Amino acid sequence: MKDISISAILDSMNGDTAYMTDMWENCVDEKRKRYTRSKFSDALNIMEELGYLKKHGYKSEASYTKLKFIDIADQIGFINNIIFTNETKIKKALTKLDSKKIFIVISKDLNTHKLNKYAIKDYDLFLEGTKSMLGLSSSISFTIQNSSDLELKKELKLCFNQIKDFLDETNEILMKFRGSNERIVLQRILNNKISEPGFLKI
Repeated sequence: MKDISISAILDSMNGDTAYMTDMWENCVDEKRKRYTRSKFSDALNIMEELGYLKKHGYKSEASYTKLKFIDIADQIGFINNIIFTNETKIKKALTKLDSKKIFIVISKDLNTHKLNKYAIKDYDLFLEGTKSMLGLSSSISFTIQNSSDLELKKELKLCFNQIKDFLDETNEILMKFRGSNERIVLQRILNNKISEPGFLKI
């Protein structure tokens, strides 16, 4: 997985509205290389989920418009809705995974593994919810760094801490009673989904 900067995506628009193709051509990584079109499209989907953008049209004609929240209550309410949705997903998955082995085979070097087919659905749901929470956490950090609104920053820090505490708790539940090799593999996978503040994993 690669990291992509939230600010780089927003800067690629050169205004409040832009076509997806123009954004993709303008957005480059630290080596001045473009992301693959499919990966950039994934990043735009995440940006839409996080409330930065609104998509119009389809495929080659798709365009995006920057969104703005009405006020602090509107923004925090939006964030809390994402938190609640993903907390529900993760809790549901954890309940099912609690009594199941996630991997039925792990190589001696821990680099390869085979998923338990009876755990795949719940494991994928857990990863989906966790990735969304980590993306939201990174987005919150980005807003805190770039906002001058002290009240907003105060509310965002509360949201950030709520996410951190929840993920720490669910990680502890997931790892409980698992063998050392399974814990190592799971932690590697989860760590790979953590991006730098202000960046998204694609």
